[in-house]
Amino acid sequence: MTETEKNKELKFRAHESFYIRKGWLSKGMKNVAKKNDLFIDKNVPATVSLGLGTNMVKSLKYWLGVTGLIEKDTKKGCVKLSDFGKTLFENDKYLEEMGTIQLLQYKLASNFCEATSWFYFFNEFNFIEFTKEDFILEIRKFISEKSAKEIQDSSLASDFECIINTYLSKHKTTEEEIDPENNISCPLAELNLISVAHKKNGITTYKKTSSSSLSFNKWIILAIICDNAKGKLEISIDDLLNAQCNIGKCFNLDSILLLDILQNIEKSGELKIIRTAGLDVIQLTKLFSFEDCVQNFYKELNK
Repeated sequence: MTETEKNKELKFRAHESFYIRKGWLSKGMKNVAKKNDLFIDKNVPATVSLGLGTNMVKSLKYWLGVTGLIEKDTKKGCVKLSDFGKTLFENDKYLEEMGTIQLLQYKLASNFCEATSWFYFFNEFNFIEFTKEDFILEIRKFISEKSAKEIQDSSLASDFECIINTYLSKHKTTEEEIDPENNISCPLAELNLISVAHKKNGITTYKKTSSSSLSFNKWIILAIICDNAKGKLEISIDDLLNAQCNIGKCFNLDSILLLDILQNIEKSGELKIIRTAGLDVIQLTKLFSFEDCVQNFYKELNK
C-alpha cells in the first residue's frame, strides 16, 4: 500500500447493491467506445443507451472503473476505455476466456481505494472459513487503522453480500425459490473462489477456495507477477504467496497449488525455481510489462 493510497478515502457500497451481471461489462465497454459522454449525455441518457435502470447504470459505471476497464477522459464527467480495457474489448469483448476473468479479478482484488472490501477480503482477511459476522467484525478493525471515517454496519454487510454474489451463484447460497431476473451469475463466479462450507441454525459459513492449476495460463500469472515485481527479476516464493495483490492472495492459492503453477511455467522457460538455504525464489528470464503479458496471452489465443 502506497502513501498515496493511505491518504485516499476508502469506498464502501459504491456498487448500489448490484454485483456484476453477465454481459454488463461488455455492454459498458461497447457503449463507452462509441461515446465518451455516455454517463453525462442528457439528450440520450445512459439508461436509454444501456437499457438499465438509474441505479444499475451507476453500478455498471463503478464496476467498469474498479476493474480498470475505463478511466477519466479530458472533459469533466467523460470516460474512455483504458489501454487495458481496449485490449480486452479488442480480443475478448464478451469476456469468455478464463484468463480475461482472472485479469478482472486481479484488478478488482488489488484496488485498495475504490473496492476496499474486495481488497480487504483477499489481502487481509485470513479466515479460511467465515460468516458475515466474522467479516464485519474483522474489517471494522482494518478500517479503524486506515480511516477516521465512520462506516455503517449496513454498508459493510452490503459489501459482504455483494462479494458472496460475485463469486458464488445465487442458487448455491439460498434454498428459497429465486426470481429468474435475479439468478444471473457474475462472470467471476467461474473462478470458484468461495464455496458454502455449511449451514447451521440459519447461519451460513463460507469457505475460501481456489481453482485447479490447469486453469491458469502462464501469461496471466506472469502479468501479475511482473506487475508486482518492482523491477526485480528475483522474487521469493513467499512473496508470491503472501504479499498483497500478488497471485497467492488474489486467487486464494496455497503453497502446493502455487508451486504446481510455477513448475508449469518453468517448463516453458519464462522463469526458473531456485531453492537455496531455505529461501525459495523464482528468477524471471525477462521482466515483462503487465501490458506485454496480456498481449502475449491474446496473441497465443488467436494463433
